[in-house]
Amino acid sequence: MNAAQGAPEGAALDPDPALSLKVLVAGGFGAGKTTLVGSVSEIRPLRTEERLSEAGESVDDTGGVDSKTSTTVAMDFGRITIRDGLALYLFGTPGQDRFWFLWDDLSEGALGAVVLADTRRLQDCFPAVDYFERRAIPFLVAVNCFAEARSYGADEVSRALDLNRGTPVILCDARDRDSGKEVLVRLVEHAGRLHSARQLDSVG
Repeated sequence: MNAAQGAPEGAALDPDPALSLKVLVAGGFGAGKTTLVGSVSEIRPLRTEERLSEAGESVDDTGGVDSKTSTTVAMDFGRITIRDGLALYLFGTPGQDRFWFLWDDLSEGALGAVVLADTRRLQDCFPAVDYFERRAIPFLVAVNCFAEARSYGADEVSRALDLNRGTPVILCDARDRDSGKEVLVRLVEHAGRLHSARQLDSVG
């Protein structure tokens, strides 16, 4: 690792990319948002995590993620260069509903969003899915495949979440940089198609 920048050894960072895009990483409590941002970021990621306390037991449901000891209270931030001249700035949203007032500010100007899903607590995805659908923000669902969780196919997850037709669902490992990067590439492609279609509709 490059100690000064937190970048992988040998990685070439473009200090002034021709195009910079904002992407949100959302999802339920403990789905792996902080892990995903940290695994793909070529800079040292900014984290705003606090340890879980007894005082938060009444509001933070840790069922299914009993080993989780901290939580994001504002946002995570990282950056990844997808290709020469194109960088994504990643903003990880807090998962608990008491922090949702931050989402409007974080989503302003975003190209799109990744909704991380944990099949052990799939219902936690519904608020994020509903948020992005209502605001017509392009998103995909990335199923973070935990070793101890039952495996489901992309079609099964799509039906369970009642996603709009055409919303991509991709299986991933939030700990793996290549897997996380593939999720982001798919999001950029999906968002690009939607934005192009909307522009054509507005012209028509």
